[in-house]
Amino acid sequence: MLAEQLQHTIDFKTKPLGALGHLEYLAHKIGMVQKTVAPELLNPHLVVFAADHGIATAGVSAYPQEVTYQMVMNFLGGGAAINVFCRQHHIAIKIVDAGVNFDFPEDLELIDKKVRKSSRNILEEPAMTVEEYQQALENGRSVVAEIAETGCNIIGFGEMGIGNTSASSLMMSQLFDLPIVSCIGRGTGLNDDQLQNKINILSAAIEKYPGISAPDDIAQTFGGLEIAQMIGAMEEAFHQNMLIMVDGFIATVAVATAWKKNPEIINHCIFCHVSDEKAHLQLIGLLGQKALLNLNLRLGEGTGCALAYPLIQSAVNFMNEMSSFEDAHVSNKPS
Repeated sequence: MLAEQLQHTIDFKTKPLGALGHLEYLAHKIGMVQKTVAPELLNPHLVVFAADHGIATAGVSAYPQEVTYQMVMNFLGGGAAINVFCRQHHIAIKIVDAGVNFDFPEDLELIDKKVRKSSRNILEEPAMTVEEYQQALENGRSVVAEIAETGCNIIGFGEMGIGNTSASSLMMSQLFDLPIVSCIGRGTGLNDDQLQNKINILSAAIEKYPGISAPDDIAQTFGGLEIAQMIGAMEEAFHQNMLIMVDGFIATVAVATAWKKNPEIINHCIFCHVSDEKAHLQLIGLLGQKALLNLNLRLGEGTGCALAYPLIQSAVNFMNEMSSFEDAHVSNKPS
């Protein structure tokens, strides 16, 4: 009944049928999650999970590992792109240390959920032990549970971690049984030689761990601490009946892992943009989804979520504020 009521409300706004395109789909999705024909967005939040990756030492990124902690300091100082866009759209931002290889001062506005300093080098051993992975999931859940107490009903997730496109490529390959080369992109801007090196390294990593197929096992073996915490955070957001804004490639790999465990989570997800990372469009398609924006972004941090938020707000606003044909005394019958 609710699905029909929502569609009726959308169809009888003062416009031709379907004229608001993807915004109509969004409005219907939000109404279904919130179980109302008058949805609202409350206290939006963006959480950035940061962690280092052991595989970064193998040269899979154009940037050195210390950029992770340097960018965390930039987030905390308010100077990163995600800070700018969150300020612009009045989105609260939280920065989480999921496993940065650095000792941060204690007086920072940083949520300390560090499981360990950096994931392990997967060329030598799994990225996390089972215990570390479970702790990371729980840490991510706890961050969102606390935010839910503020009344937030829409949340986005970003990440920072040199090497995390490599971890995500490995996870995508294993989650969907795809050749690793089809899941690899240039990340933070690799040249051709660096890209070939990345392909060689990740191919070797795949060969080291044959037969891993369960989503949690894949994430524990190939993922990263910030990706694991994002998976837990997304699962908790679903549990709290929040709308989940999905950012780029890494965030989409996290939600794909959660989806493999519980397909219902996709009903709460709004895919904010398709990134310039080669495999992202393919991955969104594998999930049967469509992204709101295509701006050739490849930054991460949750920037796509913050940029898409005004469109999500517009979908809610037209539902609540746009006249119906009956209210406006406008004929809805074509001549």
